[in-house]
Amino acid sequence: MTTKYYLRIIACIAMSTSLYFSYGQKGKLLYDEEFNQPGLPDPVAWHYETGNSGWGNHELENYTANDTANAIVKDGALNIIARKDANGYTSARLVSKQSFLYGRIEIRAQLPAGRGLWPAIWMMPAKDFYGDWPKSGEIDIMEQVGYNPDSVFFTVHTEKYNHVIGTQKSKGNIIHDPYGRYHVFAMERHPDRIDFFMDDTLQFSFKNERTGSAAWPFDRPFNLILNVAVGGDWGGKMGVDDSIFPAAMKIDYVRFYKE
Repeated sequence: MTTKYYLRIIACIAMSTSLYFSYGQKGKLLYDEEFNQPGLPDPVAWHYETGNSGWGNHELENYTANDTANAIVKDGALNIIARKDANGYTSARLVSKQSFLYGRIEIRAQLPAGRGLWPAIWMMPAKDFYGDWPKSGEIDIMEQVGYNPDSVFFTVHTEKYNHVIGTQKSKGNIIHDPYGRYHVFAMERHPDRIDFFMDDTLQFSFKNERTGSAAWPFDRPFNLILNVAVGGDWGGKMGVDDSIFPAAMKIDYVRFYKE
């Protein structure tokens, strides 16, 4: 994708203020990342979050930047690869430079297998308009933990609804063959609700109560995050199987639609 084309897409999305899809309708394609250029992920489209701070969840990995051992485009897919070496675990955490508001974002992905892995496709606010987490919100389009291989989870976090106080709004569902083939995970954000889909089937809806930002901070742009964590409070609940490495989450595409 050329820089000129990418900037034109940004301008189009920035002007988007409302959206009214019916369930599963895609609308007009405004942004696409097809991962057709081999090598490092496109620096115009993505940046890295790095380090081994534990990321608030006691995770074990060190996230690297510009390292094809952990993030590489090949064979038409972005590979985010978790590894283990003498220094511990490494992986990558990519954040889209593009932010998105109302519309449908979908990601076609094949998940990595193994106890101790925690792959995620999720969104965080471009700016903490309402305050630090969870006040400005979090949207988890897909999370999966390796010790629970037949399930995926769709979740929102807000000041009123979050896992720290045990009130998060979430739905888990069965996924068939998460590791042997690709699945399409999608989220549609509207002024009145957020809908989550897997393979074009509605999984979960979160409604806008219209009681303020504590319950609904989702009227601001969010960035997409792609990562594979190792261990952590949830992912490492049953330990880590070191025989599984390297393990890759493969992303075929990211697309954003607006009606």
